Amino acid sequence: MNRARGRFASVWATAAALLIAMASASASANPQDFSGWLDGVRAEARANGISQNTIDIALNGIEPLPRVIELDRNQPESTLRFEDYMSRLVSEERVSTGRALLAENSGLLQQVAERYGVQPPFIVAFWGIESNYGHLVGDFNVLAALATLAYDGRRSAYFRKELLQALRIVDQGHIAPASMTGSWAGAMGQNQFMPSSFLDYAVDFDNDGRRDIWSSQADVFASIANYLSKSGWKPGQSWGRPVRVSPGFDQNLIGLEQRRTEEEWSRLGVVLADGSPLPGTATIASLVQPAGPGGAVYLVYDNYRTILRWNRSLYFATAVGSLADRLSGS
Repeated sequence: MNRARGRFASVWATAAALLIAMASASASANPQDFSGWLDGVRAEARANGISQNTIDIALNGIEPLPRVIELDRNQPESTLRFEDYMSRLVSEERVSTGRALLAENSGLLQQVAERYGVQPPFIVAFWGIESNYGHLVGDFNVLAALATLAYDGRRSAYFRKELLQALRIVDQGHIAPASMTGSWAGAMGQNQFMPSSFLDYAVDFDNDGRRDIWSSQADVFASIANYLSKSGWKPGQSWGRPVRVSPGFDQNLIGLEQRRTEEEWSRLGVVLADGSPLPGTATIASLVQPAGPGGAVYLVYDNYRTILRWNRSLYFATAVGSLADRLSGS
């Protein structure tokens, strides 16, 4: 009886797996349905002022990308420890490469810094973490990837909006459709902007008439700085610093919602990582502990919150700040 029950359960498990696989493949299994859906996108694009020529060049021949659906369906749960994450993103190789590039591009970076008020080490740190200094930008056709995700239905409204914004970028002449490459989720160029972020923050710093975050170093640096500047970056201020707290420190005081001056944190027993006193200024700061209780503690300032507007991950923001420190020799 147990053996029969086991065979019965196995049959149902196999059937369930087949149903899941069929559902996952739905976006590529019905090209006619996709074609009809794409006609709706064309009509919406026209209604939003995008030229027919751009619509034809950008969308004719586009088909769903099964690999995009596969990657979207099988995103692994984040199990990477904070220490491992930091060692990967702030590796010695990335630090040494970044220092060389910081020196190599010092003139251009200084021009960008003077216009937007963002220190060069932070610009290079974002560049390094987002695309390994332009070496890992993704090779998916962004228009096809966004169309696939918009048609798929799981987050269709968001990706349909990004697809229309991508068409607008092409219509404005910034990039040819075939050259608009990026990640499977549509993040583009050396600073990995989604199309909406591109339209809001990308800059034509080299004045060639195009905002080129794929191949223009000037545009990449200025676009990063412009994003940060418009998101509230405070010129001359750092991001934060590693600190130590006293034994038995109240964990309820750790979190971005807790804002105190450095002087107040000092009175609560917070010291620098080497045990020396905090500067004791009136600068407002918060404590964060990316790895959770028992992990490293950082005293962070308003620019850390600005970094979080780029990516809401404490891991990411801490890695950017730490890499910027290493690049500047701190």
